[in-house]
Amino acid sequence: MSRLRDMHCTDLPTGSKPLDTEALHELLAEIGDWHPSDDCKAIEREFRFPDYYHTMAFVNAVAWIAHREDHHPDMSVHYNRCRVRFSTHSVGGLSHNDFICAARVDALIDTDQPSRGDA
Repeated sequence: MSRLRDMHCTDLPTGSKPLDTEALHELLAEIGDWHPSDDCKAIEREFRFPDYYHTMAFVNAVAWIAHREDHHPDMSVHYNRCRVRFSTHSVGGLSHNDFICAARVDALIDTDQPSRGDA
């Protein structure tokens, strides 16, 4: 995953092609707990936390990543969980930018924490 985590998003003009199925599956293998949406036009993951404070700290950290990379996810925020969903609107599906940001979001989470959860 560090390969993706060390990359940065690039500008993709409207009309650029989304990732093909083969690239999608190769990149999914690099980000582990994320999964494609039903239409394969987004990737998503749910993160669980012990309380609201930790959830909001995570949300703010994701917002900082999104701002720095200029690639913004949809987020559904609840008391002790947050669902993060990345897609690239300019390509009408998935791009490398989605996987770069997913890897950066994953880097926020200590994998040894028992409070981590998935959808």
